[in-house]
Amino acid sequence: MATTVRKTQSEARILASASELFYENGLRGVGVDQVIAESGVSKSTLYAHFRSKEDLVSAYLRVTDVSWTAQLHEHAARAGDDPREQLVGLFDALLGAFDRHGFFGCPFISAAVETTLDSDARAITRAHVASRHAWLLGLATAAGAAVPERLARHIGLLIDGALAGGRLEQERSIVEAAKDAARDAVRAACAD
Repeated sequence: MATTVRKTQSEARILASASELFYENGLRGVGVDQVIAESGVSKSTLYAHFRSKEDLVSAYLRVTDVSWTAQLHEHAARAGDDPREQLVGLFDALLGAFDRHGFFGCPFISAAVETTLDSDARAITRAHVASRHAWLLGLATAAGAAVPERLARHIGLLIDGALAGGRLEQERSIVEAAKDAARDAVRAACAD
C-alpha cells in the first residue's frame, strides 16, 4: 500500500510540475529534464509513469481538459439558472484565470499548433473543443437562440479569441471585451 501511495504522489508531482511548465513555456519549450528537475523525481521514476514526453503531454492535456471544463461550467452555473446568463457568465472563468497568473494562452490552441496532425495531443484537443461546442450548443438551444449553432460557434470563437488576445496583450480588458461581446451576441441571437 505504501508503494502505491508513493507511486501516486510521484505521478501527481510529475504531472503538476509538467503542467505548470507546459502552460508557461509551451510543449516544445519544455524538456523532460526540466520536468524531472522541477518535480524532484528521478528519470527512471518519470519514465515509470510516462513512457515518453508525448504520454506526459497527453496526460497534461487530459487533466487540463477536466479542470478547465469544470471551471467553465462552474462559472456558468454561478451566473444563475438562465442559460443566456450562463453563456455570458462562463467568461468569468477566463477572468479568474487571468487574475490568478496572467495569460499564457490556451493549452489546447498551443497543443494544436505545436504538435503533428496525427498526434494524441491533437486528438485530445479536438475532443476538448467538440465537447465544449456541444455544451455551448445545449446552452444556446436552451436560451432560445434563433440559430443555436451560430451562437455556440460565436461564443466559442470569443473564448478562443479572448485566450489568444489575452496571451498576446496580457490585458484583462480583452477578456472583459469578449464577455461584453458575448452578452451582445446572446441578446441578438435570443431576441424575442
